[in-house]
Amino acid sequence: MLVSAPPGFGKTTVLSQWLKGSPEGTPAAAWLSLDEGDNDPQRFLSHLVASLRTTDEVGTEATQLLEATAQPPIETVLTSVVNGLDQSEGQWVLVLDDYHVIESPEVHRAVTFLLDHLPPHTGLAIATRADPPLPLPRLRARGELVELRAADLRFTATETGEFLTDVMGVDLTSDEIDALANRTEGWVAGLQLAGLSLRQVEDTAGFVEAFTGTHRFVLDYLVDEVLRRQQPDIRRFLLDTAILRELAGPLCDALTGRTDGEATLERLDRSNLFVVSLDERRQWYRYHHLFADALRARLTAEDPGRVPGLHQAASEWYAAHGLLEDAVRHALAGGPVDRAAGLFERAVPDLRRRRQDRLMREWLKKLPKEEVRRRAVLGVVAAWTRLSDGDFDGVEAWLGAAERALPQDLPSDDAPGMSPSMIEELRSLPASIAIYRASVAQARGDAAGTVENARQALAKAGPDDHFARGAAQGFLGLAAWARGDLNGAVETFTEAAHSLHEAGHLTDELGMTVVLGSMRLAQAQPQVARRLFEQALEAAARNPGARLTIGGDLHVGLAEVLLEQGDLETAEEHLQASRALGETASLLENRHRWFVVMARLRWAQGDPEAALRLLDEAEPLYLPGYFPDVRPIPALRARIQIAQGQLADAWAWARKRGVEQHMDPTYVDEFDQLTLVRLLLAQHRADGDAGPLDDAAARLDRLEAAAHATEREASLTEIRTLRGLVHAAQSGVTEAGPSVREQAHSLSSAAYGIVVSPTDATGLSEREVEVLRLLATTLGGPEIARQLFVSVNTLRTHTKHIFTKLDVNTRQEAVRRARELGVI
Repeated sequence: MLVSAPPGFGKTTVLSQWLKGSPEGTPAAAWLSLDEGDNDPQRFLSHLVASLRTTDEVGTEATQLLEATAQPPIETVLTSVVNGLDQSEGQWVLVLDDYHVIESPEVHRAVTFLLDHLPPHTGLAIATRADPPLPLPRLRARGELVELRAADLRFTATETGEFLTDVMGVDLTSDEIDALANRTEGWVAGLQLAGLSLRQVEDTAGFVEAFTGTHRFVLDYLVDEVLRRQQPDIRRFLLDTAILRELAGPLCDALTGRTDGEATLERLDRSNLFVVSLDERRQWYRYHHLFADALRARLTAEDPGRVPGLHQAASEWYAAHGLLEDAVRHALAGGPVDRAAGLFERAVPDLRRRRQDRLMREWLKKLPKEEVRRRAVLGVVAAWTRLSDGDFDGVEAWLGAAERALPQDLPSDDAPGMSPSMIEELRSLPASIAIYRASVAQARGDAAGTVENARQALAKAGPDDHFARGAAQGFLGLAAWARGDLNGAVETFTEAAHSLHEAGHLTDELGMTVVLGSMRLAQAQPQVARRLFEQALEAAARNPGARLTIGGDLHVGLAEVLLEQGDLETAEEHLQASRALGETASLLENRHRWFVVMARLRWAQGDPEAALRLLDEAEPLYLPGYFPDVRPIPALRARIQIAQGQLADAWAWARKRGVEQHMDPTYVDEFDQLTLVRLLLAQHRADGDAGPLDDAAARLDRLEAAAHATEREASLTEIRTLRGLVHAAQSGVTEAGPSVREQAHSLSSAAYGIVVSPTDATGLSEREVEVLRLLATTLGGPEIARQLFVSVNTLRTHTKHIFTKLDVNTRQEAVRRARELGVI
């Protein structure tokens, strides 16, 4: 239901009356009155879910999602809302009032999602001054839209008479009623204002005759008439409180200097003087938007010097009651700059925890840069805005300002005038500054700078500052990974995960599994990596917020491990599970990984064209700077091209990357170098020239020495296999031995060249060996499938492959044959 009309046509009233008088019985209504702050998608979601929970338990899971993560995916929360509504009983109506204040495309997309997915027993009603950018034509075509426009809401002459006589209590002739109905065109706000004025006049005929003009001028005229005819104390109260978005008795007293705020609000409410009650206990109110606008305009025109003082009084009241967001807003509107900045600083810890990024950016723009430089906390906030925009030089400039603004002696626990959160914030700033510098160094590929700053952060972080310690340890682990020290990287990254666990950041803790799993694969420890991912998936399953934020990445990580183990079918199952969770179940820096692993799978399945297309999709999604790029997508594309004989394309990659010039490669260069060795081998096979083989052998010598020094087992496996192929080519061997031939096949079919080959002559994968072990028990097929987290059909496929490889026809024969071969 769309109720769209200019201001003052009674949109809110007609929806409220409809809900109360529905012929099918009163439906459960979740009513959300929107304001400009709801353009923040996360705030919109929070308010939407809260409105649902006031009526039923529909929003329980959605509330858990919002509380579990700082910034959960929008569609994830909305899906939870839709599912909750679908399971609820009775009729529901979700009302979005004052929708015209929404300008955010993200919020519009969220409402469109609701329109597309709400269950049949739930309706959506929108009240707005202008048609919203929603799929209205499609809804009209389907007969799924009820529209009320200004023409529908205008009062007829009869309704005008009933309203003025029965509601407003004025006595008019039929001609006067007709005149007002014609001149207002049934506009209820104009009629209400006219009725308020008519209560005070004796010459009603003259008033009606003078009542002309457009809505805007009529509104100005009537507000003037209403205010002029109010008692002086009411008029002063209205003007003094006009700056407030919401009204409460004590708050109004703080602005007016009186003590009758609560009684005055009740009086205004009873008099229909444009106040709207916001709660059942009638403690909070707001003025009608049009009336508030007119009051503020009148206040500014009559007494502009009074406005800053009113804002300051409001700010002081909000601050004293712990409502810092409102305190800052009023301080920025009228208080001294230093007070506004000080309140902003106090609000930062909570704003950052709730990820109110847009609001912090908006406030920062309103403060002079000189004031921001004076305050260490705000300097770090400014540095964060530069980092998120990729302005690394700007980050350092603001971090330097923050350091200069830091007091030499950090506050003690009993520092006067400072809240515990502010004391903690100031104490953690030195570590935070070092972490930001480590972030910039990491983004620039400066491993030494990353290590130096991360160590400084650790040294400066307090023993209980678990989040800062986890972030610093994480950067140390990334730096170790970049230089090929996998053992050190795993150890440090594991410590970082523990710190995040202590800090209560479950999503970040599980996200570290993606990095740790990759490191374990590079150590040739696929079983360890697999256990990590399976445990992480189990933990995520117990926490819906984490599962729907990071679950997709965990499925992709496990698919990569399964691919390395040769279990292509189960790998694809996990990739499809990731896709089913949706894009929002993957962190931004990991979204390219799904396409990369699926490309490897398609290549292993014999579809190189599909693999190349997937890599083309992956490349623009890759975000540099988050992790060391030890497996570059362009090199992976070149490996497929080499296997397909597309040597010209592969050489174009090598020249563009400058791979031939890197004679002393680092670990980050290793994948490129091994890809070049493959290219040199392929070139030798194409033209018979021995020169590329000598180059390849020399490169492998350097690569092997580096890999051996840091115990990179997976790298050594690939290097030694390639060395065997180079040696065979140099010796003129045209048919490599069985071991080399098998490994060469693995190298051409696996994307990374890190493959855990079958452990026995049967060619069974490790997944199939695991199935065999369970086949040797008394478990039935469905029980085995549950044990393996696969479907019964997938288990049948595994069993069929086992029977073929062992040349048997029954389960018993397979178990017996496996035992004879020592497989189980």
